[in-house]
Amino acid sequence: MRKVTEAGIDVSKDVLDVAVRRDERRLETARFANDATGHRKLIGWLTKGGRTVRVVLESTGTYSLDVALALHRARGVSVMVANPRAIKQFTGALMQRSKTDLTAAVALRDFVIRMPFVAWAPPAAPVLELRGIARRIAALVVERTRERNRLHALHATTETSRIVCNDIEVNVRHLERRIELLSAQAIELIGQRPKLQTAFDLLVSVPGIATHSAIQLLPELLVLPETMTVRQWVAHAGLDPRAHQSGTSVDKPARISKVGNAHIRRALYMPALVAVQHDAHVRAFFEKLVARGKTPLQAYVAVMRKLLHAIYGMLTTRTTFVAAKFHAAA
Repeated sequence: MRKVTEAGIDVSKDVLDVAVRRDERRLETARFANDATGHRKLIGWLTKGGRTVRVVLESTGTYSLDVALALHRARGVSVMVANPRAIKQFTGALMQRSKTDLTAAVALRDFVIRMPFVAWAPPAAPVLELRGIARRIAALVVERTRERNRLHALHATTETSRIVCNDIEVNVRHLERRIELLSAQAIELIGQRPKLQTAFDLLVSVPGIATHSAIQLLPELLVLPETMTVRQWVAHAGLDPRAHQSGTSVDKPARISKVGNAHIRRALYMPALVAVQHDAHVRAFFEKLVARGKTPLQAYVAVMRKLLHAIYGMLTTRTTFVAAKFHAAA
């Protein structure tokens, strides 16, 4: 039986630091460029001599995606994309005194040996394309908000430059056109794929989720493995409550972990606010929590979490949102 070699890869924007132990005595390290050529060299180095390799790397968004795809397609290579929080807690348990790219790669190599290996399954190409568009829209919306805030600040002063104000107004209009164009392209992409269109139609049946929020949510949810449970969805979104208790002296209120996909949390926040305002069942759930002593913010987060539960059920059963199942209205 061919022996499996374990490797850890620390991913950064430009380089990949790799640590692998091919035998019990010698730890090998190497560095490769984080581009297509570097990925080919990395795979050749890992599999030289016909070795079978298990690789773990940390999820770092766009920087880790291409190398994860290249490793997944390579013969003799299995890849795991680990949650950054899990890696941080693991390295903390190792009591590392220093942090460099090389020590991070070595820690990742130890992680793949000691922890359960969960092979990564890449999402479909159209979903990845849609996620790229959605995240670009989100970035442009943030920039538009910043420009509007700058314009508001200028109008609040007596020493306002008409030239600067005009420039900001032009940029805001330009950002709005780009957001509209990308949104239209996202809708076109969704319409070309029946599976995406079906899921999109289900999402917009939820009170508070309109076209923009559905574009933001859809690809973030569809890239998740179909085997994930709804509790894993909630944890992935960082909406799971985390207690902080120790003995009798430390008992802090539970807070959401925020360890996970911030894009999902951001995309659910406004729909939760709108749903509370316009849907009687959602509002009844919100008011019940407030009556129990929850702050409004805590109640809104609970609505976000319950909406995510509802969306999971809708996408699983291919059914539209049913408000009465969300919560019984008074």
